[in-house]
Amino acid sequence: MDIESYRLLHRVRVAFSGADMTTDKDQSMDDQSPAVVFAVKGIDVTPNKDEGVRKVVKKQGEDGDRPMIGDKVAVHYTGKLLNGKKFDSSMDRKKPFIFNLGKGQVIKGLDIGVSSMQRGEVCMLLCKPEYAYGSAGCLPKIPPNAMLQFEVELLSFKGEVLTDDGGITRRIKVKGEGYNSPNDGSTVHVLYSTVHLEGRCGERLFDSRNVHFIVGESEDMGVPLGVDRAMEKMQKGECCMLYLKPKYGFGKDGRAQHKIGPNSDLMYEVTLNDFEKAKESWELDLKEKLDLSARAKQKGTQYFKAGCFLQAVVQYQRIVSWLEMEFGVGKEQQQTIQNFLLVAQLNLAMCYLRLREYALVVENCNKVIELDGKNEKALYRRGEARLFRNEFSLAMSDFKLVLQVNPSNRAAHGQVSICQCKIREHHERDKKIYANMFQKFAEHDVKAGKGKRRRGEDSGVMNENHQVAIKRRRRSQDHGQDCP
Repeated sequence: MDIESYRLLHRVRVAFSGADMTTDKDQSMDDQSPAVVFAVKGIDVTPNKDEGVRKVVKKQGEDGDRPMIGDKVAVHYTGKLLNGKKFDSSMDRKKPFIFNLGKGQVIKGLDIGVSSMQRGEVCMLLCKPEYAYGSAGCLPKIPPNAMLQFEVELLSFKGEVLTDDGGITRRIKVKGEGYNSPNDGSTVHVLYSTVHLEGRCGERLFDSRNVHFIVGESEDMGVPLGVDRAMEKMQKGECCMLYLKPKYGFGKDGRAQHKIGPNSDLMYEVTLNDFEKAKESWELDLKEKLDLSARAKQKGTQYFKAGCFLQAVVQYQRIVSWLEMEFGVGKEQQQTIQNFLLVAQLNLAMCYLRLREYALVVENCNKVIELDGKNEKALYRRGEARLFRNEFSLAMSDFKLVLQVNPSNRAAHGQVSICQCKIREHHERDKKIYANMFQKFAEHDVKAGKGKRRRGEDSGVMNENHQVAIKRRRRSQDHGQDCP
């Protein structure tokens, strides 16, 4: 390297580090030619353009969007010091590295660099120390105040899934402020525009407005449950894309006023402008909890009658969350609490029956039975759930318990008969299955026995032929003749 190259390299290092780094013993000048490449060809990808992360594209990616904050991204990467010494590589582990973008799970430089990439792109990133491991380094592999270079390939990315069933997916366009999010009961002010993605109306904007609603009660304003549930994950000022499956959109009925057909997927773009946070459960006194529970019970009944079962579930769950840990109160207050809990859990069981979530039906009925072992509704609904799960004997036991509590319950009598019929059908089916199975085993054994006898007969013939051949060979040897 000539003297001009050394001078250029020195200027690059000072520009990137903000200080003279020539005393770094681990990164010699002869090995830092990558910095020259980044200085000449690289582009600054930092939001505030402070040269903290420079990028050189080695292979162009696919045309299309780029990962957003919160997306789950899969990458291959190799990290090196400027002297070329490798300190880490996903390639060595032969397994992609997966993380959520913009969540602080990797160094700042990688978060910024990957957010600028397209699927399939390969690039080099040069990160200043403040975008890497800073003055502390990451000993023993990475010294203090080290600039790092990465080769990164973006393999894939997808939105952040907010629910266990994958019904709500979020992609953040603009990160919100701080860490506070609306909770159940918060009043929120949002500006949102909704685009129908894969439904019957094609890519059509069907709703755009300012709206004000209480979290947990968005249905009152015609806002789908998926938007409501996502509120608890958002921060003030956040703008995100929400992809809703039908369960969290307008469901099997669609929404006639928007010309949305049944079982349509939806996409909402939502900006949370402001919110007034509701009191947390631990901040409420008992009177406030009981007042709120009465309102939630009324609201839940309203949603249930309208066929909005998931929205009703939200209301009844609020009652349980407020009251299930209330102890040490007077006898009259304790009875009031128990009554609210019984109603909430019985109604949750009914909602889950409608939603065909039979395990949750059993779970909520069990909680009621713990409080009231002879609760007719809980025993009956648990029996229904078990019948739907083909647990006929358990279901019949529940219906018989119902009859012990109320012998005149005609529905329970009918269900016992149904269970008995189902049990007989099940036994008959099992008998046929096992009979056919044993018949096949017997046929297999017969065939196997014939095969053995046939192989034995063939073996006997071969032995006789072998003995004859030996005798003929001996006679021919005695007469000095060759064996034919």
